[in-house]
Amino acid sequence: MRTVSQEGTFELTIASDPSEVQRIQDRIEVCLKEHHFEDREIFSIRLALEEALVNAIKHGNQLDRTKKVHIHCAIHQDRFEVGIADEGPGFDPEDVPNPLCEENLERPCGRGLFLIRHYMTDVIYHPPGNRLTMFRLRKRANGQPYVNGNGNGNGHCNGNGNGNGHCNGNGNGHRS
Repeated sequence: MRTVSQEGTFELTIASDPSEVQRIQDRIEVCLKEHHFEDREIFSIRLALEEALVNAIKHGNQLDRTKKVHIHCAIHQDRFEVGIADEGPGFDPEDVPNPLCEENLERPCGRGLFLIRHYMTDVIYHPPGNRLTMFRLRKRANGQPYVNGNGNGNGHCNGNGNGNGHCNGNGNGHRS
């Protein structure tokens, strides 16, 4: 299902089917190209989007195809933003081990969250942990970032982060 509300903004709802991920990535990539995003920006967004969607499907909705994943996407001149919500119980992203700690290097958990945080400018997990919003700021042709709406220049697209300087999880039930 697709709902278009304005140029560059749309909503999609998909079944919890891993085969849907590439279709969504491809659709968003087309939109990003239409809005003249650079290849490196598109790569970053696709990778983070894949991780977040797979997490919502696999960890949040437990691969239950009767459950849905809801996607809200907005493409602006200065940024890309996407919200992803699953129908799972949620989780606390602070409980997910840091994959870079020596004791976790051989463990498979936490890598997806790490990649999402790395490739997006900001990631916000909304309680109870089954919804996330992630942003990627664009740079101007001169290499300078756009200044966000609140004028604080901290690289965040909004002022409702957790204030601790960390991107806290993905809110979509993702634990890997």
